[in-house]
Order: sequence, then C-alpha cells, then structure tokens
Amino acid sequence: MRKILAVMAALAAGPAVAQQAADAVQPEATTSGGFAAMSPQVAAALQAKEDGVPVQGKTWMVAAANPHAVQAGADVLAAGGTAADALVAVQTVLGLVEPQSSGLGGGAFLVWYDAASKQLTTLDGRETAPLAATPKRFLDAEGEPLKFYDAVVGGLSVGVPGTPALLATAQAKWGKGNWADLLQPAITLAQDGFDVSPRLAALIAEDAERLARFESTASYFLPQGQPLQAGARLTNVAYADTLRTLADDPRAFYTGAIAQDIVDTVNAAVPAGGLLSTLDFTLYAARERDAVCAPFQGHEVCGMGPPSSGALTVGQILGMLDNYDLGALDPADPQAWRLIGDASRLAFADRGRYMADSDFVPMPTAGLVDPTYLAERAKLLGGDDALPEVSPGTPEWDHAMLLSDDESIELPSTSHISIVDSYGNVASMTTTIENGFGSRLMVRGFLLNNELTDFSFRTHSDGVPIANRLEPGKRPRSSMAPTIVMKDGAPALAIGSPGGSRIIGYVAQAIIAHLAWGMDVQQAVAMPHAVNRFGTYDLEAGTTAADLEGPLGDMGFDVKTQDLNSGLHAIEISDGLKGGADPRREGIALGD
Repeated sequence: MRKILAVMAALAAGPAVAQQAADAVQPEATTSGGFAAMSPQVAAALQAKEDGVPVQGKTWMVAAANPHAVQAGADVLAAGGTAADALVAVQTVLGLVEPQSSGLGGGAFLVWYDAASKQLTTLDGRETAPLAATPKRFLDAEGEPLKFYDAVVGGLSVGVPGTPALLATAQAKWGKGNWADLLQPAITLAQDGFDVSPRLAALIAEDAERLARFESTASYFLPQGQPLQAGARLTNVAYADTLRTLADDPRAFYTGAIAQDIVDTVNAAVPAGGLLSTLDFTLYAARERDAVCAPFQGHEVCGMGPPSSGALTVGQILGMLDNYDLGALDPADPQAWRLIGDASRLAFADRGRYMADSDFVPMPTAGLVDPTYLAERAKLLGGDDALPEVSPGTPEWDHAMLLSDDESIELPSTSHISIVDSYGNVASMTTTIENGFGSRLMVRGFLLNNELTDFSFRTHSDGVPIANRLEPGKRPRSSMAPTIVMKDGAPALAIGSPGGSRIIGYVAQAIIAHLAWGMDVQQAVAMPHAVNRFGTYDLEAGTTAADLEGPLGDMGFDVKTQDLNSGLHAIEISDGLKGGADPRREGIALGD
C-alpha cells in the first residue's frame, strides 16, 4: 500500500518522479514452478538456464516466458511451421497460463525478418483509444490528473485490443499452417486445465483486493473468495470457447458477440466506465510499418518505431555509445556505466519530448537516430562525472513543432517472445496488457488491458501540448522494444523484454553485453542490471551491480538499489542457434 500511495503522490511531482514511483511497484515474481516434469526437453532447458549456459539448436528455436507456451511453439516449429505460426500458439497459451502479462485483451509489437525476401518489417498491434475519448479523459473535475489506480481499474483505461488482429495478420502473411490448428494447444490446455505456477499464485495474492472488484474476475482468480494457490488445477472453459470461435474466423474478435461483450463490460464498469463502441472494433487493424534501425558495433539494431519509443530510444543509447570504445572497458568498470547511464538519460529526454503515435503527432524519427545528431549528443558524455542535468536535443525536422515533455506512467507487466524457424524467418514480439492483470476486467476468459493509461494524463504543460496526450483513435506511446540485430543484411540476434520503461535499459544493456563484451546470450540476459532513465541509477539488489553504488554515487549520480525484474528472451543466430531465457522469470528456450 505504501508503494501505491507513493505512485499517487508522485503524479503531482512531474514525469520523472512519477515514472520512478510507478516502476517501483513490481508486479512480477520469479519462480521456475514445477515445469521440469513436463518433458525431458523442458527439464534440460530449465537446467541450462540454472547452469547459465545457452540452449543449442541447429534448425529452429523459440524462447518465451512460460514452458507451456514454449512447448506449444516448439511443437509447431518441429512440424514444419513458420515463426508466424508458432507465434499464434505461443501467445494464445501465454494468455492462459500468464494472464497477468499478455493475452487476447492486449496489444503487441512484432519485428519480422522474412528469409525469402531478406526484408525486415514490423507489425503494430497497439491498442487504440475509443473514438468517443477526449484528451481530458484522465483529469478530474479540477483539471488535475486522476490517481493512478483510479484510472487503471475499470473501463476508463481500456483500449481496443490489437493482439488478435496482429496474430491473424502475421499468420496470414507469413504462416504455412492451418490457423485453427494453431489455437488447439491453448484450447486443450484451457479445457483440461494446468497447474497454477508459484509465480502466478503470488501475483494473484498480491493483487487480490483489485481482482475482487469485478465478479467475473474474482470468480476466476479468487474462488470462494480466496486467491488461487500454487499447484491448484485451473481450467478456463470460457477461454477455450473464445478460441474456438476465433478458430472459425479470427476477425470474429472484432465483430459480433465478442466485441459486443467487451464493449458492454467496459462501459458498464463501476465506478469507472469506458467509452468503447462496436465501431471502434470494426475499424481496428494491425498496421505494417518500417523498422527503425541504428548502428552499433558494426551491426544494425532494428526494432519498432512509433507509437513505440523502444527502437528509437535503444537506438539512441547505442548510437551515442558507438562513439566510445565500450569493448575496451571492463563490464565492472564504473566508467562504462557512467557512459551507459548518461547516454540513457539523454535518450530519455528526447523520448519524453518527441515520441508518440506518429499518425497523430509529427515526429523527427529519422533525425533522432541520425548518426551526426547522435555523435553531437555523444560529445556531452566526454567528462568523468555524471551530467549535472540533461535536456532534449534538437534533432533535424522536416518542419518545426513545439512540444512539451510527457507525463505518462508505464508499469512493467509484459512478455517477450523470440522465434527462429527452419526457413530462416525471425520473429521478435513483445506483448502486453500493461499493468499486472490490466484493467482487472475479464471477458470470455481473458483480461482486458489498461493501455490508455500509457497516455500522458495531462494534455499540456505551460500551455504547450504534450505529444503523447490522449486523442480519439490514437495509439499510446510504448517502451516495448522487440529487436532484431542485423549483421551484413542477415539477422544475428532476436531479443526483447518486459519491464515498463525499463525495457529500454534492459534491452540496450543485453545488446551491449553481447556485442561489446562478448557474452553469450544466456550470460547477457542474466547479467545484473543497472538502469538509468531520469537521473537515478537503479541497481539490481543482491547482485554485483550493487557494488557500483559507491563509485556511481561519487560521480554524482543519485543511486537506488532495488529488485529489477526483467524477462529477456534472446536467440543468437550465427553458426547454429543459441537461446537464452532470463533467470528472473519462469521462461525457457527450446530448439532443435
């Protein structure tokens, strides 16, 4: 409760303080559950993660956040399916066994490498704001931002889900398998039941008060008024029925009874009803967009552009650091972390000023990752101590526009999937319902997102508009950073992570560890975290990162040691395949 009150109080203190307070509410826990009994392959993958070594493969590989989901994807790949086919199986199982993080009621970003055309592209499955929404949606009668959880819990925060449309679009474009067959693993598991993992049980217990507010949610997660216990057998017949409907027609999510049920549930929620309409669902489409790339260590680091800030901010961090020889510095050297920390602060300053849905707000996308601009920004890193202050830069625009800094909050409940198939296609997808358990509204066996709270609650600052303000039909800015690293025109690494706005730091650090410091993918995803976004250096408690507290403090950084719970899943593509799964979560990599 103290943490929640801190989030609420911090909203009045500006975007940096609010973001840090929000991210202190860590809605994830770390367990490996009882998954070793699933199969010898799963047991071996769990052991590899515990031993700190990558999983090896030659033909295909999948890495994701839950062994049930990974096994479903592996079965598809082993049968000759593509990475797009496997994504459908993995995501629909994740929505069942890891419902607090992602699912049909949320959104996703996909970065895709197509082996046949040798082209890189992205699909935007981000949620959209209702057409009836107004920029002042999250302001009270006095024009002040709502308390965070007053905005999150209920219908006020729900956008039109994009994940079903993204999966259907990707599979139709790049799949080989039968759509209905790809949903069957999740249908069977939902019908027959699965054992609740210790991680899911812990998260339900932690959030029991909010989960109890809505009858359908409470009856599922809190049977007889008590949180589900680890090891309990859980079925979800409603979810199985929903998937059977989608098996006949994937567009059924956006038409007819499913869409109507979502609209009715959202708009009738008490005390915070929404404004969704069936027209909002009819108009929804996943959008193909160009990838955003930036150079680092002789590679091109490519990812999702607006409305995600992920690829731009990761690209800015790495692009600035490419002007220094990080490889010559030891990973334990505080000077390496001075460079990384202040490069991140500079990138986050640009993020807060410029980044939003470019369909609504003109953005200097090319200018933000232009090597000349980044080289100029990198000159600010030339000292020995922390920068006393940072401010947004002035990237090249094709026209001028005045914007104010963002004040949105992102909480770290998300999931990431990396897949390489036997044809050479690569998928890197980050998927979310935003806060843990989203809006806490449940419809037809799945939770609905609270993605609209990723918009800035304020519309203007000192009379200047905020780029990431809410507008009808707009997609909220995200930090999700699904990434494919390219080398000489071919994919070399697929990676991504959950973690709210810390996603950017987690992904950038892992790429640095792999490319500059020569760590294998398992070492890179397991490496202790040190993340700086707004000036305070967050160091992972109980790890060697905490040893940096004194040196970084002496350089002038504010330093805080705390739990940092990423969920990195990575696949190295070189001579064969190597998979890494974050030891902080229950996921694995499987390959053949």
